[in-house]
Amino acid sequence: MDQEIINNIKVLGIDMIHEAGSGHPGIVLGAAPIIYTLYAKHLNINLNDPNWINRDRFVMSAGHGSALLYATLYMAGFPLTLDDLKQFRKLGSKTPGHPEFGVTTGVDVTTGPLGQGFATAVGLALGDKILEQKYFLNRKGNFGRTTKELVFDHQVYCLCGDGDLMEGIASEAASFAGTYRLDNLIVLYDSNHISLDGDTNFSFHENVLDRFKAYGWHTDLVTNGNSVKDIDKAIEKAKGENRPSIIEIRTTIGEGSLLAGTNTVHGKPLSPEDILQLKQKLGWSTKPFVVSERAVNNFRRQIQEHSKAKYEEWAKEYREYVNDHLGGNTSELDYLFKRNQPIDILKMASSVIQGDKEELRVTNQKVMDEISLLLSYFIGGSADLRSSTKAYLSKRQDITRENYTGSNIWFGVREHAMGAILNGLALCNFKVFGSTFLAFSDYMKPAIRMSSLMKLPVTYIFTHDSISIGSDGPTHQPIEQLAMLRSTPNLNVYRPCDENELIGSWNDILSLKETPSVLVVTKNAVPVLPTSKRAEVATGAYIVYPEKKELHGIIIATGTEVHTAINVAIQLYQEEHLDLRVVSMPCMERFLEQSEEYQQSILPTGIRTIVIEAGSSFGWHRFVYNDKYLITVDHFGASGSKDEVLKYCNFDFQTIKERVKKILK
Repeated sequence: MDQEIINNIKVLGIDMIHEAGSGHPGIVLGAAPIIYTLYAKHLNINLNDPNWINRDRFVMSAGHGSALLYATLYMAGFPLTLDDLKQFRKLGSKTPGHPEFGVTTGVDVTTGPLGQGFATAVGLALGDKILEQKYFLNRKGNFGRTTKELVFDHQVYCLCGDGDLMEGIASEAASFAGTYRLDNLIVLYDSNHISLDGDTNFSFHENVLDRFKAYGWHTDLVTNGNSVKDIDKAIEKAKGENRPSIIEIRTTIGEGSLLAGTNTVHGKPLSPEDILQLKQKLGWSTKPFVVSERAVNNFRRQIQEHSKAKYEEWAKEYREYVNDHLGGNTSELDYLFKRNQPIDILKMASSVIQGDKEELRVTNQKVMDEISLLLSYFIGGSADLRSSTKAYLSKRQDITRENYTGSNIWFGVREHAMGAILNGLALCNFKVFGSTFLAFSDYMKPAIRMSSLMKLPVTYIFTHDSISIGSDGPTHQPIEQLAMLRSTPNLNVYRPCDENELIGSWNDILSLKETPSVLVVTKNAVPVLPTSKRAEVATGAYIVYPEKKELHGIIIATGTEVHTAINVAIQLYQEEHLDLRVVSMPCMERFLEQSEEYQQSILPTGIRTIVIEAGSSFGWHRFVYNDKYLITVDHFGASGSKDEVLKYCNFDFQTIKERVKKILK
């Protein structure tokens, strides 16, 4: 019966690919025994409650194997129909080309870019370890001893291939997982030694298991990838380990195909002749989309047999925890079910800064501390830059391999992995943040894109936001990063000018449930402007310095450049009688969401408008007549003092003032 179910998964996957005219048959034929063994023998899920919060998670990191996953989900009893399988890779279907979270029930993570799924699985595993220690039942057992019953204790499984493990992000994430001893993570490595271009002997000749041993992982090898018994035994052994596990399973890509063992079968549909001989070899009907009811019923029965008791035990323990520990009040757990309680920090103390002005990154840390007192599930860290970015919750403990109950994560110098791990934590419904320098957001772009695709409310905090950092030089001075981030769909980029806008930014960020955010914070000391507004940040842009009588022009600015713009407006009014309005635009995306009426009230058509921002001009043209109205920086900076670099980039105050005067006079 095992083989009959595996064969049914194989032929459904091949039929889907043939119907679509595209796809990846190699992994379908090679890895079907792996995914079958996992679902039939180990994966704890509830088909009547597919979003059960203590379900085991499965991440198809090799996202090109989507046909294999969809065929398995259908056979397992998830809400997919044969018509859904026939719509594979078609517009608007439940079966897109690569797995997408929120589109297909049973898909826990959006995958496709190799390595991202692997690293996100590490985040999911860390999230479970945090929940595991945070919520548990203390019971009196024999002889009055206290025993600990876990309310959260699920496993995270990940199927990956050679391509995933070649990507650098997988190395970062694996090192992190070993450091934190994430013993609830089991990676199933489909080892067929073939990549898209050919045999991996040309490009990937390392001993993978030795590499993972060095990371501190448990390793195992299954030499026969068709042996359900051997795969089952290896997974069972891994579940008893006190560290993350990787099981290398030797397979033949495209097994049974005429192209088996070659790179040609990786991403090219099988020919009709190949499909015919394959089905005959498997003893299957040559008609497309044939399903064995016996195989389906047996597969679903196996899943229920090992999952039902687990679900019922968890439901009992959860009720006991709520009644005995929480007195029946579930508000503390609402975030786990995406029922986050709204919070309003606009009324935060009138000022948290000390003195006339303060580095905004320092102010940000104080604001984050206040948020951490309001949200117990607010967690995150930095890529070994907490002393520089200040993104640290000083009133909370650190998360360590001995104690997962804290809120601060030491990611180490692992920006690539940090972003994907944050995505995994966000999928556990934590409110998460990660931090590094703005220039290094380039390292995190793939993960940021996945946050945006999955609609995960991750907050990325980037400091050292312009050429004004001076002596670090052009390698650390961001130029094009703001434009890159603003061009990403479903991502809000906030660049506040002072404490008021910072608090307003956080208030808006915390209100968003399906939008990730970037918070760009300067390391420079800035005063609180008397006219800046907290609540207005939600509109994206507002008048921070109004004209006095007759409007001669408008300056749009962000961040510290708002202070520059206001000083320019003041001096030009005194010296040249130019009456200027200054508009602070802390979030371009939010402004563009506003009504046409509101946008016109801030930036009326026909009024000459100038943009001042210490970054690329790209993206600002929509607000101005032509390039001469853009006072930006479109070349790399230099190493020197702050004032020297500003002068070198024609971005010192006097140069900016003269340019504004020349444009408007």
